[in-house]
Amino acid sequence: MIRQAGILCAGHGTRLRPFTDRAPKPMLPLLGVPMVEWNIRRFREHGVTEFYINLHHLPDVLRNYLGDGRRLGVHIHYHFEPELLGTAGGIKSFEDQLDEEFFLIYGDIFSHVDYGVMEQAWRKKSGAVGMQRMVQAMEYSDADVVELGGDGRIVAVHPKPHATAYTNAYRMRGVFILRREILAGIPAGQYYEIGKDLLPSVIAEGKSFYGYVSRDYSKGIDTLDKWKEVEAYLRESGLSAGGVNVEKSSGT
Repeated sequence: MIRQAGILCAGHGTRLRPFTDRAPKPMLPLLGVPMVEWNIRRFREHGVTEFYINLHHLPDVLRNYLGDGRRLGVHIHYHFEPELLGTAGGIKSFEDQLDEEFFLIYGDIFSHVDYGVMEQAWRKKSGAVGMQRMVQAMEYSDADVVELGGDGRIVAVHPKPHATAYTNAYRMRGVFILRREILAGIPAGQYYEIGKDLLPSVIAEGKSFYGYVSRDYSKGIDTLDKWKEVEAYLRESGLSAGGVNVEKSSGT
């Protein structure tokens, strides 16, 4: 089983001010419990016990809340970024501490993904350096998208803005399984993004990176409306941060 997960928590979250004037976005409360705690508890349900969190904006708020993770039955490692390093640069900082494979999630996403099923799908991708959750989309003007081949491999990456339409476009969701070797291509100490920098490089080199298409619920929270939407989902589903399992996972 995969025992480690990175949670990217360094962003400013400017669109959720004034909340993010006093706390980083992953501390956004969902039914009174910070989003980062929901995500840690969800991973822990699937056997993940070691977490790697990068910090930049108001780092002490999150670090003081989570501590070393003992309260949640896990172990948490932190890395403070004096200057933002991007999504790929953020996980690069932990390269020498990571196992051969690990989960990664953007810290501004609430995720109720079944990580056990995701890992089962990963085990079938022999030779892959990574896999990212995604959903097929007809409307994607506000998002970076990829195209998948018949075997589920990413064959093209299209950052926004888009000058043309794609017949099999998939919006990228910020939940991954990565093999540690992929980090070797990330320049140390430099700003580097997964979607705009790392994935195009991986595809150009002919390496296998797969899409994982799933209807499990997840939502990136960058507006007040999305915050309210996730809380409504939690109330409707009867979920709690203690990990109550409810068979209601439709949506994206």
